Amino acid sequence: MNSPSPNSVPVTRLALGGVVAVIVLNLLLRTFVKLGGLLTTVLIAALVAAGMTLWFSWRNRRAPLQGERRRLLALYGGVLALLYLGLLAMMALQDDPSPMGLLIFGLHYFCYPLMAWLFFSKGFGKPSQ
Repeated sequence: MNSPSPNSVPVTRLALGGVVAVIVLNLLLRTFVKLGGLLTTVLIAALVAAGMTLWFSWRNRRAPLQGERRRLLALYGGVLALLYLGLLAMMALQDDPSPMGLLIFGLHYFCYPLMAWLFFSKGFGKPSQ
């Protein structure tokens, strides 16, 4: 039986889908439900990470390989980092953020790649044999 190579499964669509899910969930929960704060960010990050992990496992009937995990996390975290940098630039145009504001802003960003890394590294959603 051939084992899949690390480049055999395209993870680009999954990573970009995760970014879209982050944007939509943030919009829904923060704007319409009026939830906010770091707890909401952690909740959204965990939901999206769990969804991406389950989707990958269901679609491919296996856990992601190390190379797939790395590519997915790099793309997911990288696109979110670019979006967060754009948001930071827009905030800085209005008023210079304080050091504490930058720390909180960074904490909000790092929740997303951290949760994705945790969910993908623990074998969450791994199909049973």
